Amino acid sequence: MRSGALPAAGERWLARLSLLTAAGAVVVLLLFAGLRTVVLLGVGAGGLVVTAAAVWWALTHHGARRMLALVLTVSAPALVLTQYVRHHVTWIVALSGVLWLSAVVTGRSALVRADRPVAMPESPVLPPRQPFMIMNPRSGGGKVERFGLREKAEALGADVALLEGPGTVDVAGLAREAVAKGADLLGVAGGDGTQAVVADVAAAYDVPLLVIPAGTRNHFALDLGLDRDDPSKALEALRDGAELRVDLGRAGGRPFVNNVSFGAYAEVVQNPSYRGGKTRTIADMLPDYLMGHRGAHLTARTGAVTMTGPQAVLVSNNPYGMGDIAGLGRRPYLNGGVLGVIGVKVSSAGQAAGLLRGQRSAGLTRSTGRTVTVDADLPSIPVGIDGEALTLPVPVRCEVRPLALRVLVPRVRPGVPEPRPPLDWRRIWRLALRPVRPRRGAP
Repeated sequence: MRSGALPAAGERWLARLSLLTAAGAVVVLLLFAGLRTVVLLGVGAGGLVVTAAAVWWALTHHGARRMLALVLTVSAPALVLTQYVRHHVTWIVALSGVLWLSAVVTGRSALVRADRPVAMPESPVLPPRQPFMIMNPRSGGGKVERFGLREKAEALGADVALLEGPGTVDVAGLAREAVAKGADLLGVAGGDGTQAVVADVAAAYDVPLLVIPAGTRNHFALDLGLDRDDPSKALEALRDGAELRVDLGRAGGRPFVNNVSFGAYAEVVQNPSYRGGKTRTIADMLPDYLMGHRGAHLTARTGAVTMTGPQAVLVSNNPYGMGDIAGLGRRPYLNGGVLGVIGVKVSSAGQAAGLLRGQRSAGLTRSTGRTVTVDADLPSIPVGIDGEALTLPVPVRCEVRPLALRVLVPRVRPGVPEPRPPLDWRRIWRLALRPVRPRRGAP
């Protein structure tokens, strides 16, 4: 909802229900627990603090200290629950918790309705005359074969090239050769890294790109509103499609459609043992990066904002939502003409727990800009570009190319997931009290 705009009736009633159930959660504690309410809250808060500290210790230590922290992570909540049972207040806490959960759900629903973004503009187009598809049969655990993507694309008149080797295939060269032979659309079934390479060629030659979500996570397809459960449905765009104009990013001269990661995560994924045992490698390496004993000292700059010494930096093609941790995987739009920047700097258990608060966390810095420069105290640093592990010389310059990419999508598709805005009780209060936006046609 734009600043100053009136809420719709549904938004207002959801906000009122949220405030009512939140008040009910407090009343239940006061009415049935009485003076014990303060004790209940103190015990619960103490348990949360101890658990958060134990999680931080587990992440930042090795050996016996980590094991002790893991034991404390489990035992602290168990001890709190034992105290509630001992004092016969379990049902009171449970009822208050259900009411509070209802308040959170309805409050967030009100904000989701109010913050629903305007859909990216699309235009109708004629079916392509000579589509060319590049498909990675190994991507996503074999989705190309499992969903019959090659056969379905060829039945719709597309030429298909499979990335079968031998050796490494020059994907960009393959796409450029297809355009030189008259291809008026480039399609790609593979991971986000492969899609970025083909997208760069499509933007350079001003031909549309067809994204087929045959990778593992398919974040780009998610934010385009495509069906990730059945990648073959993306091929419907060849006979009933619409065109979007979206932004394209570049980092160190390399294209990206989603994001570029620096710092702890980028360092960990470059370890040779990561592919064979991700969990073990992360557990072994993460403490040194979180405590600053290993890795480069980073500096990220965009406009007037400078982030000094973050443990991790994420630069994205348009900003991610930050209502919660899940929001990190979603972008409400891809045509804003800016990069999103998230810097994480955590030095204590309190700051680690504060990350759950989203954009209000003290350990989190968020910004946007047309360019972002990441420097370090080493000549080169590990970088993850759309999930591909690379090493680039510093400084690494990231930039956005507004509306550089034409994307062909099915006219009928699931759509972009709704945003997850931060749970802001002041906004919920204002939504509940402000007058309702009149219906169209009303006098």
